[in-house]
Amino acid sequence: MARLAAYQKLQERAGGNGFVLVRVREAKGSTPRDIDAWMLVSKDGLFGTIGGGRLELEAVDQARDVLAGHGAKDLALPLGPAIGQCCGGHVTLSFEIIDESRYDEIADMVRAEDAADPEVWLFGGGHVGRALANALLLLPVKVHTVETRSDELEQMPEGAGRHLTALPESLVADIAPGSAVIVLTHDHALDFLIVTAALHRDDLAQVGMIGSDTKRVTFEHQYVREGGDKARLAKLVCPIGRKIADKRPEVIAATVAADIIAALVDRREDARQTLS
Repeated sequence: MARLAAYQKLQERAGGNGFVLVRVREAKGSTPRDIDAWMLVSKDGLFGTIGGGRLELEAVDQARDVLAGHGAKDLALPLGPAIGQCCGGHVTLSFEIIDESRYDEIADMVRAEDAADPEVWLFGGGHVGRALANALLLLPVKVHTVETRSDELEQMPEGAGRHLTALPESLVADIAPGSAVIVLTHDHALDFLIVTAALHRDDLAQVGMIGSDTKRVTFEHQYVREGGDKARLAKLVCPIGRKIADKRPEVIAATVAADIIAALVDRREDARQTLS
């Protein structure tokens, strides 16, 4: 929703003057963004990015030339010393004027990209859960939070989906494939139920649980003792985050968020390779 609001603001500022859709049409070698990355350039505004740096400055200048009625509709740029970049790759950009009649079409593009964002489900709304929700809301994911305690759920940041339930483990079966499930509840017995339900699935990008090496060993023993498939334990990330000295919730959240995004990207790339 934040991206759509930003686009609508650009649209309002552009008025009837239109803007230019800049796309990465070809990307060879090392490049800031991959093919099909895009941005919008108006007379005095921008939406999105094709990678920043000198590449983007050149693209903005070219787009505004196109908008003014002159300038080529394609731009091929080697990303080397000639433009002050050292990526070493080569990018070809396309430029297309978008007038008022196509504003809704671009809005649909933004909505489609937002709809394709993967989901992250946070089970537990304590200090780390809230910090992690705040960190994830800055990223291209849909954040859902689940709690058994209404007072904790009410403290979750605006923008995160809120689910109050006495049986959080019952929600796991309906989570979208490719999602990440992170378990951070106040109750180890509840953690066990949620993680067990998540490990039963084969289509999640990540299953993580807050804790320690000792908690993991305890969980593994109980999981196997109660009939769980030992091979599935390889999918469990516990402890979550990086082992660093600073254990403040916001610091833990930063490292966990990075790991979640890495897992989601790996899952997406695996799916692409399977289809290709």
